[in-house]
Amino acid sequence: SITDRCNLRCKYCMPEEVSFIPHERILRYEEILRIVKILAKLGIRKVKLTGGEPLVRRGCDSLIREIKQIEGIDMVTLTTNGVLLEEMLPQLLEAGVDAINVSLDTRNRERYLDVTGKDMYVQVERGIEAVYNSGIPLKINCVPVQGVNIDEIPDFFAWAKEKKIAVRFIEMMPIGFGKDFAFRGEDEICSILESAYGKMTPVIEHYGNGPCHYYEIEGFQGKIGFISAMTHKFCSQCNR
Repeated sequence: SITDRCNLRCKYCMPEEVSFIPHERILRYEEILRIVKILAKLGIRKVKLTGGEPLVRRGCDSLIREIKQIEGIDMVTLTTNGVLLEEMLPQLLEAGVDAINVSLDTRNRERYLDVTGKDMYVQVERGIEAVYNSGIPLKINCVPVQGVNIDEIPDFFAWAKEKKIAVRFIEMMPIGFGKDFAFRGEDEICSILESAYGKMTPVIEHYGNGPCHYYEIEGFQGKIGFISAMTHKFCSQCNR
């Protein structure tokens, strides 16, 4: 996590008024690189940059480039809200980013404004399209929230039907502002999807680096994934 700052104010994550960590108290890039070099010698091979929103920290692409040059590091990936993605994608690709995850909880522009406090949905969708067209692996992460996006579930997975994109649902955890929202579990989402698209078949082989497990649906180009910390505990398999 290279910053606690973000250019969105999602209701269940960050309030409008928030106190950020002073810049002088967060790790300098030189310190991050030193830590990664030490970890690489201990066998760490993959690094994911997150935040806050990592792309709001100046020089994120340069950090990726330097991490990629560390002996032993095989993969550097990025998790982003996608607001700055289209603008910064050329630099990220030039730096050598290996894959990108985009966090997005609605495909409805008005709802996006209501959830995030910012009218940025169009920019995010363009960023997703740009990453897909670049050819690097792309995953879209969605948190199902009652009263926000449950009716959009089939629409979200239309992405996985039409394109080789992994669309994943992450169960809301009762932490921070998330305690004020009712989470929707994996079984409920699977039921909605099977009603819309047909039988879901579990993917046996491991796909990706984290605790997500995946399903396939006949006729879909992409995969459907779940990170179900509340209903399907994965502590024994977690690599974090």
